Amino acid sequence: MIKKITLLTSALLLTACSSTYQHSALQAPIAKLDPAKGVLIAMPKDGWYGNQEYRNSGRMTANAVRSAFSKYTSKVNIAADCLDDDCLKQLDANQFGYFVKPIILHWEDRATEWSGIPDTIEIQLIVLDAQTKQEIANASYTGKSKWASFGGDHPQDLLPEPTNEFVSSLYK
Repeated sequence: MIKKITLLTSALLLTACSSTYQHSALQAPIAKLDPAKGVLIAMPKDGWYGNQEYRNSGRMTANAVRSAFSKYTSKVNIAADCLDDDCLKQLDANQFGYFVKPIILHWEDRATEWSGIPDTIEIQLIVLDAQTKQEIANASYTGKSKWASFGGDHPQDLLPEPTNEFVSSLYK
């Protein structure tokens, strides 16, 4: 009996110590990306939950996307003044081969260690060909923080793992 309780407690602690992610492809990639082509990333609007807007969450999201793409191509920039599709119309396709539009669908920062309610993000990434203006890929992912965060986790900590996984799938 004590072995069963110990095993169950260990299993609960292990699951409480890891964040969870879910991916959803709205449009599966139609082609692999060329690492020789540059990537321009739009700056998403800051995320929110209820009436709470999370300042700089758009910048943190764009930085996570830039970090993920920089593992595969040497030219990756964030267009800080670019919030919508007008940037795609003005994009120099000789300089950048791809335009990435991150959208924060949900951003929730909770005191998880006290409330038991996890931090949550939902991000949509749309990748467009700069030359043809056609959508190459469109996916979203959600992340929920671990329960045993001890006050150190925030929604931005949920960005790297699913972003890296998505971007990796575009090149490999």
